[in-house]
Amino acid sequence: QVQLVESGGGLVQPGGSLRLSCAARGFTRDDYAIGWFRQAPGKEREGVSCVGNSDGSTYYADSVRGRFTISRDNAKKMAYLQMNSLKPEDTAVYYCALGEGVVRHVEAFLTDKRLYDYWGQGTQVTVSS
Repeated sequence: QVQLVESGGGLVQPGGSLRLSCAARGFTRDDYAIGWFRQAPGKEREGVSCVGNSDGSTYYADSVRGRFTISRDNAKKMAYLQMNSLKPEDTAVYYCALGEGVVRHVEAFLTDKRLYDYWGQGTQVTVSS
C-alpha cells in the first residue's frame, strides 16, 4: 500500500523559509511524477510545482516561481519543496501528490489533479507576523 506523508509545515514570519518533505512509503517504481499543491480556506486546490522522472524538468506556478524550488530523491523516494521569501498569501495546506508511470508531458502535472494516483494528507503552512 502506497502512502504519501508530508512534513515540515509550520508557522513562519513573512520573508522566512520552510522546507516541506514528502515520503512515498511503499512505492517502489522509478517512473513517476511528483507535484505539490496547496489549498487555502475557501479556495480551490491549486498546483504549486511539479517535477518529472526522466530529465527532471520542473514547473512552477507564476505566484511561486523564483521563490520555491522542487526536488526529488529517487533512491529515497522523497520529494521536497523549498520555500523562500514566504508571503502571507502562501498560507495554505500543502499536499504532495504522485503520478505513476512514464511522464511525457510534465507541464500538465502542474494543474491537472486527475493525473495523480496518490495524495498525502497535507501539512499546514502559515505565514504571519
